Formats: sequence, C-alpha cells, structure tokens
Amino acid sequence: MPELPEVEVTRRSFADAIHGATVQALRLGKPLRWPLGCAPQRLLGLRAGLAQRRGKYLWLPIGEEGLLLHLGMSGSLAFGRDLGPAGPHDHFELQTDRGLLRLHDPRRFGAVVWSTGMDAPPVSQLLAGLGLEPFDERFTGAYLHERLKGRRVAIKQALLAGDIVVGAGNIYACEALFLAGIHPASPSGRLSRPRAQRLAASVRQVLAQALEAGGTTLRDFKDAHGVAGSFQMQAQVYGREGQDCRHCGTPIRRLVQGQRSTFFCPRCQTRS
Repeated sequence: MPELPEVEVTRRSFADAIHGATVQALRLGKPLRWPLGCAPQRLLGLRAGLAQRRGKYLWLPIGEEGLLLHLGMSGSLAFGRDLGPAGPHDHFELQTDRGLLRLHDPRRFGAVVWSTGMDAPPVSQLLAGLGLEPFDERFTGAYLHERLKGRRVAIKQALLAGDIVVGAGNIYACEALFLAGIHPASPSGRLSRPRAQRLAASVRQVLAQALEAGGTTLRDFKDAHGVAGSFQMQAQVYGREGQDCRHCGTPIRRLVQGQRSTFFCPRCQTRS
C-alpha cells in the first residue's frame, strides 16, 4: 500500500507540471471506493492549483473547488502528454492543456472525490481524526508521550492508527522502532519520555530517508513519471526475517500484529 513517502513523492512528481493547467475533460472508468460527487462537466475550463498532501490523501485545487485523491491499496498516478490509451484498470483521467493525469488502480480501493474545499464535506469528514504530520514542529517527544498515555495497545499499533501522527505505515513503523531501539510489542502507554523523544525523532528520520529514496517499491509503486522508489534497499529490518541484523548480527525476527507482519531485532529492540 502506498504510504506517506510514496504519496508525497507522487505529489512532487506532477504538482509543478499541472499547476495552472486548464481542465479540458474528465473521464471516469469503473466505480472507485466513493463516487466523484459532481458532474464531470463542472470542472471544465477551470485551472488547477498546487497539489497538496494530507496524510495519504492528495488535494488538487481546481478553481475554487478541488479533488481529493487516494491511491488505495495498489493505485498510482501518472502525468504526461502521451500516456497512450486508457487500460482496463485506468479509472480516472483529468485531461488538461498541459497533459493527462491518470489514476491506475487494479483493485479499485482508491478514490477521487470532489468538494468545495478541504474544510468542507465530504473531504473534511475524510480528513477528520488524522494526527499531526511527522514534519510538523508540534510533533515532539513530549507530544507523543502525552498522546500515548493510558493506551494499552502495542506501540507499533499505536503508530499505525494514524490519529497521533500520520505517515508511519507498516514498513516505516518497523524501521522507526528499530532505529529508536523499541520492541514493537511494547505497551504504548508505558513508553518513557526519553524513549518517546527517540521515537519521534526516528519517525521523522526514517520518513525523510524514504522521501530522499523516492519511496519504497516492493511490487509496482512508481511516481507520476514511472520512476520506482529504492528505500527497500536501505531497510534495516523490514522484509529481512532470518537475516543478520546489520548492527549486532542477531537474526531478524517476524511477528504478526493486527494481521500485518512486523520485523524487529530481538537484541537491539527492548521492551523496557
């Protein structure tokens, strides 16, 4: 599933190119997770603004309105002047005078939703409850420690929930916990202030590294220009079950949390 780094990399790969473009047509394929919410003709002749990101959502202003896009489980966006004819899994196309923005989504868990603004329904409802952005200056160890108080869930599950901080998806939560030296099954409510500080810093560091690497491509993720990410080559624990830890040589282990695989080093990551 595309996580925050992949979505941000996608945004950066087409945002400048489409900024200021005039909408010429909008085509819909098979239904996505939610209906568009307006007649496609409503957006014709309007200019696109600068694409923004909130969590794993992209907001593309169009005139005084806009479209909220989500890549779902396996979706991707492409932008260009010559993308060729639409295929069976291309379910949204926004034709502009600068090129075509196309959503490719084989599993159709993605979405494109119209709204009069990010603070208006239905978009405001979809974004409600999201935690801080990881690079927000308010995301500190003190904030993380306060928000974890009273929670009995394992720390990895608390990160994945997204109501404290967005962006720490499965891969990046595993990597951040390793960097911070915290066992993924540690009770989140018992995390000390110093460990919360290390974890907040680790989340930011891992996501920054992923952005620099163009995201993670395990199967088919590519940005809007078709470029794959390479963060998977830097992974310290994710996907490395049975391999030696790069720091201490202990074999990496895997456990299942919330039906997702968690990878960790039993020596480098402690529960205390």
